[in-house]
Amino acid sequence: MKGLGTNETVIRQILTRRTNKQRLEILEKYPIELNRDLLSDLKSELSGDFEDLVKALMKSPVDFMCSEIHRALTGLMFDANTLTEILVTKTNAEIKEIVQNYETLYKRPLVEHALDVTKGDYRRLVTLILTGTRDPPGKVNPEKAKELSKELYIAGEGKLGTDEAEFVKVFGHQSYEQLALVFESYKVEKGRTIEQALKAELSGELLDLTLAIVECIHNPVSYFAKQLYRAMKGLGTDKQTLIRIIVSRSEIDLGNIKKEYERLFNKTLESHVKSETSGDFKRALINLIRGNEEPITPETK
Repeated sequence: MKGLGTNETVIRQILTRRTNKQRLEILEKYPIELNRDLLSDLKSELSGDFEDLVKALMKSPVDFMCSEIHRALTGLMFDANTLTEILVTKTNAEIKEIVQNYETLYKRPLVEHALDVTKGDYRRLVTLILTGTRDPPGKVNPEKAKELSKELYIAGEGKLGTDEAEFVKVFGHQSYEQLALVFESYKVEKGRTIEQALKAELSGELLDLTLAIVECIHNPVSYFAKQLYRAMKGLGTDKQTLIRIIVSRSEIDLGNIKKEYERLFNKTLESHVKSETSGDFKRALINLIRGNEEPITPETK
């Protein structure tokens, strides 16, 4: 970055071939060695999608999720898809950490901010998730699952109209393990899947949120693969979703997501990203997809 011009290749290779922990160590060491701020230097030298990707790489996982939620809540249009994706794929403990960090970063409680932006039954379910009302994992009750599946039927397909509050209560309080039993019981007792019931009875953002919960319970890897596919399907590419999922899952389960992507869509994630992106942004994403983390050793420091 010194002098005229910028060597984006070196920046890309260093940052995409290190773990998040190593990148944060570089961020901390940079001002000590050079008396300069690395983030400021990167922002002044980079632009566009590649800059957005690099900024994502230089945040801790929880701070990155907070920044994505903040972007979703403060943009020109509320980005319900981003908020939904983050909330349904995090545990109670992870949600709690996000809530705490959000207030530190943005000087505003996340629940309060979400209440101002969201509405209706979607807002009620989002609030339950953010306040940690979901039962912890570990205990399941088959008899209770039968009762809850009956309650959902009575609130939806078993009556004229829909009692959305019942769906919000069940989906917001029960653990994912218990909900899996509820969905199984619903299919056995009523001969229809919970997805069919939800699509028949709910709509809008609440439908999307409940369907996302169902999909994450059945197969979270498939959920992420489908999110990536939707981001690149049709006209235009949702580059922020590509960044969010590829960066946040690169050290967790991106390898499994790649396999599921190819199984579902008969094309590799890498080939699809290559066709929908360009330049250093494309090359950086490909490095992350290939899993080119290169741990720092005494020889490579």
